[in-house]
Amino acid sequence: MLGFALGVLSNNAAEWLVHKYVLHGLGKKKGSFWSFHWHEHHKNARKHAGYDPVYELEIEDSSSRAKEVLGIVAGALVATPLLPVAPGFVAGAWATSAAYYFVHKKAHLDPEWGKKWVPWHMDHHLGPNQHKNWCVTSPFFDWVMGTREAFIGTDAEHAPPKTSEVVARAAA
Repeated sequence: MLGFALGVLSNNAAEWLVHKYVLHGLGKKKGSFWSFHWHEHHKNARKHAGYDPVYELEIEDSSSRAKEVLGIVAGALVATPLLPVAPGFVAGAWATSAAYYFVHKKAHLDPEWGKKWVPWHMDHHLGPNQHKNWCVTSPFFDWVMGTREAFIGTDAEHAPPKTSEVVARAAA
């Protein structure tokens, strides 16, 4: 049981690290393998209030979806060599990898569901600062790293956007 919990925690830490440094760090550079995340996914989510129409496509019809799945599977495979000695850890890593895919997809196909069940992730896309709230499956490492910033369900969500936010959204 402890191994499973450690697998879940390590995947949440990996989620935070990859999202911050790979998807946003490398992904902001046009032409990067990871640029789909910032230049397509974030643009769609901002434009459509959390909804991303790419998730309506089949994986083989979208290079963005294929790259996301490839990254998730590759991440899960990193833990696999530990299976003989730490099966609980590997099971936790695999379970949270699968959860990441299904939760992320569901949140962007049904933003109201996302606001209710994963508000920290919807805060990442819809809040004024898209460089906070890096986690999808659980906000645990955002709390640990001090990057959790609530937006959904706060007064700020319903306040008219500041001029600088309007400009930033238009540029995204």
